[in-house]
Amino acid sequence: MIHATVNNEDRLGMGVLVVDDHDLVRLGLKTLLDSYARTLPCALVWFEAASLARAMDTYAQQRAHVHLVLLDLHLPDAHGLLGLQTFLRRFPDAPVAVISGNSDPYTQRQALNLGAQAYLSKNGHMQEVLDFVCQLSAHRAIDKSIEPSPTQVLGDERGPNRTIRSSSGMVVQLSARQSQVLDALLSGLSNREIAERVCLSEGTVKNHISQLLLSFGVRSRSQLLTLLR
Repeated sequence: MIHATVNNEDRLGMGVLVVDDHDLVRLGLKTLLDSYARTLPCALVWFEAASLARAMDTYAQQRAHVHLVLLDLHLPDAHGLLGLQTFLRRFPDAPVAVISGNSDPYTQRQALNLGAQAYLSKNGHMQEVLDFVCQLSAHRAIDKSIEPSPTQVLGDERGPNRTIRSSSGMVVQLSARQSQVLDALLSGLSNREIAERVCLSEGTVKNHISQLLLSFGVRSRSQLLTLLR
């Protein structure tokens, strides 16, 4: 049976498929986001899966209604990046964001390179997850007059869609969000100014900048600016 709940049927729905083998994690995430739902332009429609196989079956049946897949990296039938690879191999256009307690930079970079829309942390207060869902909810509300097809969901917000070549010849693929943050960074904006421009928290902006530094193999924003200017 597919579990789906809607927190407000009078608003446009944004479907979120939560894939985690721990019932309490799924419940906690839904409770946390539902507590913020009154501030979102879209009602949240919840789908659940406790395994990769179940997640793929659910997505196959409900893909027209699922606008975000929150995928844990450690499931009974898939560990590490294998689950992400398997899911995206079957559904290349699926809007998948990894949510994990693993904060290893290499794993984060690999997940993004494989096509994950974002790498979100389970640790702390999960502000990144809230910011991310709020951003997608706003995007969904803007486009509410056009019902997205499975291959159009989230449009340019999904996956690596810009290639940057540095002065040293390094080639890096960036997602739309990383590209926005990088452009703002190259414009000389502070973290607070970047956050205001792209509608994210300062903490999330810092995480994006850290990911950019890792991707380009530098240790500071000044080195990044020198490399790309």
